[in-house]
Amino acid sequence: MQHSEKYTRQFFNVTNPEMKWTKKTYVDHAPRWCSVDLRDGNQALVIPMNLSEKLEYFAELVRIGFKEIEIGFPAASETEYDFCRALIEQNLIPDDVTIQVLTQSREHIIARTFEALRGCRQAIVHLYNSTSVAQREQVFRKSKEEITEIAVSGAKLCKKYRDRHEGKICFEYSPESFTGTEPEFALSVCNAVLDVWQPSADDPVIINLPVTVQLSMPHVYANQIEYLCDHLKYREYVTVSLHPHNDRGCAVADTEMGLLAGAERVEGTLFGNGERTGNADIVTLALNMYSQGIDPQLDFSDLPAVSELYTRVTRMEIYERQPYSGKLVFAAFSGSHQDAIAKGIKWREEHGGEHWTVPYLPLDPKDIGRAYEADVIRINSQSGKGGIGYILETRFGYNLPKRMRERVGYLVKSISDRKHKEMLPDELYEVFRTHYVDINAPLCLDEVHFVQRNGIEATVQMQLNGKIISASGKGNGRLDAVSNAVRNHLGLNYIINSYTEHALEVGSSSKAVSYVEIIGGSGESFWGTGIDTDIITSSVKALFSAVNNMLNEQKTE
Repeated sequence: MQHSEKYTRQFFNVTNPEMKWTKKTYVDHAPRWCSVDLRDGNQALVIPMNLSEKLEYFAELVRIGFKEIEIGFPAASETEYDFCRALIEQNLIPDDVTIQVLTQSREHIIARTFEALRGCRQAIVHLYNSTSVAQREQVFRKSKEEITEIAVSGAKLCKKYRDRHEGKICFEYSPESFTGTEPEFALSVCNAVLDVWQPSADDPVIINLPVTVQLSMPHVYANQIEYLCDHLKYREYVTVSLHPHNDRGCAVADTEMGLLAGAERVEGTLFGNGERTGNADIVTLALNMYSQGIDPQLDFSDLPAVSELYTRVTRMEIYERQPYSGKLVFAAFSGSHQDAIAKGIKWREEHGGEHWTVPYLPLDPKDIGRAYEADVIRINSQSGKGGIGYILETRFGYNLPKRMRERVGYLVKSISDRKHKEMLPDELYEVFRTHYVDINAPLCLDEVHFVQRNGIEATVQMQLNGKIISASGKGNGRLDAVSNAVRNHLGLNYIINSYTEHALEVGSSSKAVSYVEIIGGSGESFWGTGIDTDIITSSVKALFSAVNNMLNEQKTE
């Protein structure tokens, strides 16, 4: 591509970083989570949520387990202000939940913000101003000293208005565009704000270090976080918070590395909604921890319900391949993947095991409200016999013999390929039923009777193309006797090669299902399936189905 030289590196790495965070291998505990769906996420929507939608969304965030929720920028509009007032006046904020509001470093905005919080028991007032080189030079045209003064004056005003407020107010400060700010200057501004607020055990402070625009690889951000964590004043009374955006597609990686580097809190949104490419996806972050054996302290056990509410009130779609939440993330179309998953699940059912190790599935879909049958094994032209057999067994109760699975698999794949579409479970079953179950044309079974006379003798009443036929045959068993009657009377050339049966456990448990394979004179295999409350009758029906498949094949040749 042309003109790559215009994109110089705008980020600032820490000089000689220690990179202590690289010695850690995983995030070993949940951070403090703060949802910014109702502020950062909402302001990025084409159609922002109305009051009732915001109230519904807030209630869902509380149910999920968020203890800190940024609800908006109350001074920005009447809708934002009214939402804050509704939560307070309708007593919708649980005692263990703290709302967070955003404000710029301007007195009339800070005053309006505290007015919106009137009567609130506890809240976080989030003060911010931009500190990056680009913002200082191009937007504000101010020196470092003047930018610092904006932050310090805002901190003083927040303290002034808090003194007039009856509830408990915690302060948060963000050097917006932190990733485009020299680390030493970002540290200087944050420490200047902390000197005003004087955090203590009874009055802790949050320093939020946002990836306002993603400018570097994640390890650079982690180095910046580690540097600030190591050099902030009043560190034991300061919670370092992360707020990564996703411009380079690395928001989750930025967050995870930032936590390794010493941060204790994360601001993000459900499914990563936010301006431009969005925020860090808290669903992904939380379930990444969960899949590593760490309780994220958030409840996504019914993720489809969370997804439904999100898409309905935000009018945004969730990408089909989005980690954990996408409709296709657990779907296996590949035959080898399906076979491995089906065998892995069966192995787990047989052997148990403390830890989840099923191939291709990083976590158990059922733990987040997904179903194996609907979400995991999906059938199209790329599928294999294992997946097709798995659907027929788990959804409909048919445990097909191995060779029959292969035959049915080829049939289903060819139909899917010809139609150029996915085969849904009911469509798959209909293909199996139509081609293999109780086939009664051109040869139709009417009734059969058995007598014990030097072995088993069968008398079979049947019709061939509507013509009534009565035939008798002997054998070493009932199925063999019926087969000999049919084969000898009609002059057919085949042998029974395989017979299996089992109870049909899905539907009516009193029914039995039988599978019969016959080998014709040319060596070709034909399968049939029979269902009946009587196991003998089901086996005879399976034989007739196989014979009919052979006759129909011969008719088309």
